[in-house]
Amino acid sequence: MAKSQQTFGKSEKEKKRLKKREDKKKRKEERKANSKKGTGFDNMIAYVDEFGQLTDTPPDPSKKIIVDAESIVIGIPKKVEGEEDTSSNRQGKVSFFDSSKGFGFIIDGMTQEKFFVHVSGLIDEIAENDKVEYELEKGMKGMNAVRVKKI
Repeated sequence: MAKSQQTFGKSEKEKKRLKKREDKKKRKEERKANSKKGTGFDNMIAYVDEFGQLTDTPPDPSKKIIVDAESIVIGIPKKVEGEEDTSSNRQGKVSFFDSSKGFGFIIDGMTQEKFFVHVSGLIDEIAENDKVEYELEKGMKGMNAVRVKKI
């Protein structure tokens, strides 16, 4: 005769599985019984107080501040023509310039920092050891000297 395929371990696992299923079913029914589904929109709404905190009470109307939507600026304001800042002009000395390749470096007179300069950013032609006046712009790899002219 053949042996029973049901072992003690298998029956224990089956009992645990059935118990889990029953517990899950009980929790589901309990959630359904205690749920506040359909209680209304008023219970779901949230307010923001004057400090930016979320609350469930409506704000005090006496503390309401009216903001003109047109006065809100999103982003960086555009630069207006004629708003050039002369204080941004720097002075320095050309430490290296290769006219055949069209680039070089300028050493700042005050900070002794080196800045890259390209031929497209020149106003006057420059050579090594020339004293120049320039402005800085953010480039792909750091600050670049632009609008470079001899002094």
